[in-house]
Amino acid sequence: MRDVYVVGVGMTDYYRKSPIPGADLGRKAILYALRDAGITPQQVQSVYQGEMPGLSGSICFGQRVACTMGMGGVSIMNVESACSSGALAVNLAMKDVANGVTDISMAVGVQNISAARTAGTAFSPDANDPEGIQGITMPGIYAMRAKRYMHEFGATPEDLAKVAVKNRRHAMNNPRSQFHEPITVEQIVNARSISDPLTLLMSCPNVDAGAAVILTTKEKAMQLGSKLVKILASEVTSGIFTNGFRDMTSMEITVRGSKEAYEIAGVGPEDIDMVECHDAFAINEHLYTEAMGFCGHGEAVEFIRSGGNDYGGKVVFSPRGGLMSCGHPTGCTGAAQVVEATWQLRNEAGAMQIPDCKVALTHVTGGGIYGLDNAVCTIHILSR
Repeated sequence: MRDVYVVGVGMTDYYRKSPIPGADLGRKAILYALRDAGITPQQVQSVYQGEMPGLSGSICFGQRVACTMGMGGVSIMNVESACSSGALAVNLAMKDVANGVTDISMAVGVQNISAARTAGTAFSPDANDPEGIQGITMPGIYAMRAKRYMHEFGATPEDLAKVAVKNRRHAMNNPRSQFHEPITVEQIVNARSISDPLTLLMSCPNVDAGAAVILTTKEKAMQLGSKLVKILASEVTSGIFTNGFRDMTSMEITVRGSKEAYEIAGVGPEDIDMVECHDAFAINEHLYTEAMGFCGHGEAVEFIRSGGNDYGGKVVFSPRGGLMSCGHPTGCTGAAQVVEATWQLRNEAGAMQIPDCKVALTHVTGGGIYGLDNAVCTIHILSR
């Protein structure tokens, strides 16, 4: 297999309500990525489009986006894995280049949620799953995880709020993020309850956005004069079904996926400089910090209290502001994370830049499905 490099990336702003149609979000991101790579649309040999169907009001979304950008006639595939859709698109584009199917492939993530959903509604499991029948929502699932984690390990609502404060502080340096105003622990804890103990400001807003990633070989990247960013690992893991009790404080699919990704990449948690994780709720950073091996089970409370997850600590989580402050464009998120990681590794992240960032990890899960801690987990490890 051939080594694969990121040669171009593009990203729109994160919009509460996009001023342009969903397909144009994708076209805008593609245009930015093509310009960044210094190539024409006709040089792209395959396209993978990640999106959560039904949330952008369209079918054959990838064809509608890419064909009108001059990429008609090549393989264009639409990819769906809930919130992991954009990351899975990157994984499939990477495999095309790695296996010699193409020399240049593109992954696109787009979501125009505001066009197809009612504001204020929450995502839920499938209505035919036992949890769906009982009426549980995604905030409810993570609220139960938070309650159990607090009971087991002594975390407090203030501990959860500190994650949101940190992410908002990071987002203040990100011109694309949804929110830029500082917030306090007190504001977060006293905000409207969504599902106890989670409040509104401990939860991510759904937003509209587009992101594009162009991948190629080392030879092509060097010909184009690109700053080399290598994909060390691209790992997709599926959940394991369990009918009954499971430890709600352990994110099993992320534990497995990160171990496999580290082995493929030849690195460990101690080598990672930045992480973009699926921090849809404030408890998630505690859970994923442990699951990805940055500290032991139950130790994230102290790790986060001591600033281990921030600039100047052991590893920087969510330097762009994470899902709670940038917003969560679902099917776009995984591709957007790779864009942000690439900017960090190129030293192009502006005020968000992590000093001497050499290795980055992106992580996104998808699907809260009955019997699974998550349906899918996609992890990328990149290096300069």
